[in-house]
Amino acid sequence: MAAAPPAAASRPLWLVLDACVLMSSILRPLLLEMAEAGWFRPVWSERIGLEWRRNASRIWGVPPEALEAEWLAMCRRFPEADPGDVSAYEAGLRYSDPKDRHVVAAGLASRARSGLQVAPEVRVLTWNLKDFNRSELRRQGLTVWDPDRQFAAWASEDRLRLLASLATVPRHARALGREEPVRVTLKRERLFRTGRLLAGELGMEN
Repeated sequence: MAAAPPAAASRPLWLVLDACVLMSSILRPLLLEMAEAGWFRPVWSERIGLEWRRNASRIWGVPPEALEAEWLAMCRRFPEADPGDVSAYEAGLRYSDPKDRHVVAAGLASRARSGLQVAPEVRVLTWNLKDFNRSELRRQGLTVWDPDRQFAAWASEDRLRLLASLATVPRHARALGREEPVRVTLKRERLFRTGRLLAGELGMEN
């Protein structure tokens, strides 16, 4: 079970999970477990899901029907993750890569339709930072981070709780046929900054 979120969080955090993040069979289940434990609320759209399913099938050779079943299970698990039609929010974007504006729009639509009195902090989580114009997102009240920066921030906020969440990583690695320490998996997943912050607990060298 993933650990509870840091108690100090003052605003709810919503993460738009880009398709490139969902591609990882380590980060995807780990992030979903953390979302279920309340660290953040996941946001996506049918278009993000379609891009993930198409790329995973093509690159990893996963049968489309298996990916479709997993996507449907994700949507049942987090029924509020998909805000529905986001085209109206995509139309106002100008400077981010046209093929990725729908990702920003998913975050904008989710926030607008949330009905919360305290506006959530909405962040795009992606490895493709260059495709998102930071100034444009900032004007919209959004940020864009890569997964390593996000996990490093969690490590700085509450390293013990994050370590408890990372305890599930070996199970996900074994599902891929890998028997390896968490520190090795973090490096494989490009979570270098996170690994350095947790070096003492994970037995990693700086």
